[in-house]
Amino acid sequence: MAAAGEEGAYSYKGMSADNIKGLVLALSSSFFIGASFIVKKKGLKKAGASGIRAGVGGYSYLYEPLWWVGMITMIVGEIANFAAYAFAPAILVTPLGALSIIISAVLAHIILREKLHIFGILGCVLCVVGSTTIVLHAPQEREIQSVIEVWDLATEPAFLFYAALVITAVFVLIIHFIPQYGQTHIMVYIGVCSLVGSLSVMSVKAIGIALKLTLSGMNQLTYPQTWAFTIVVITCVITQMNYLNKALDTFNTAVVSPIYYVMFTSLTILASVIMFKVILSLIRSFRNPFIGGYDNV
Repeated sequence: MAAAGEEGAYSYKGMSADNIKGLVLALSSSFFIGASFIVKKKGLKKAGASGIRAGVGGYSYLYEPLWWVGMITMIVGEIANFAAYAFAPAILVTPLGALSIIISAVLAHIILREKLHIFGILGCVLCVVGSTTIVLHAPQEREIQSVIEVWDLATEPAFLFYAALVITAVFVLIIHFIPQYGQTHIMVYIGVCSLVGSLSVMSVKAIGIALKLTLSGMNQLTYPQTWAFTIVVITCVITQMNYLNKALDTFNTAVVSPIYYVMFTSLTILASVIMFKVILSLIRSFRNPFIGGYDNV
């Protein structure tokens, strides 16, 4: 029988209460977002039949009620996702988007008649395995007492360098590559969405923290940094939606969804590592998952 000291050393503390809340919200978000891809795709196809397609620069989908149903569904999902970032680390919340891939892939197979082949099924399984691994080893988030602390993290040289690289790459893609390759290479549109998305997630995280602190009695709305993060989010979301609509209108949903997820998740985890410095805690939790619970970042 193991000694009491040994038993205590190897006790598993599990996820924190905040991480569990973030997990539930992120899962709910994935259901809504996965379904929204299908509804928006049908709206885009319907709008393209009677107007200029989004893939070639048209905006006739803005007059299509079905597209707006999909958009509202996505907004509900994003609100749940937004709330999840207020409770859990981005490195936990973002990988759970894998569930939205499975939902959109299955619905695309059933509703849009886009065939899901064996490699697609294998990809879905790998997404679930990877996301589950991340969730089980997600580090406990550091305590942040003010949105100023997030601003300080966002203005450190390492993250500013990353942001500069992202913005430069986005402009190069939009100006040079999209006019030439947008209709034939899916990575062009998805590249813009994913790069911009990695910055929007960091800003969403900051706003989520600001609202969480404000509701707990520490008003963060008086800080200009809160509104600066809000402007970044609005700009990024508009850009993402524009190019995601183009990608969905040009290519199959079953292709767009997983590629977008993989690129978006990879870049977001990279941005999280740079900004929130979670890498050491993540490594510790992978090496010692049953010793002392989850370390603070």
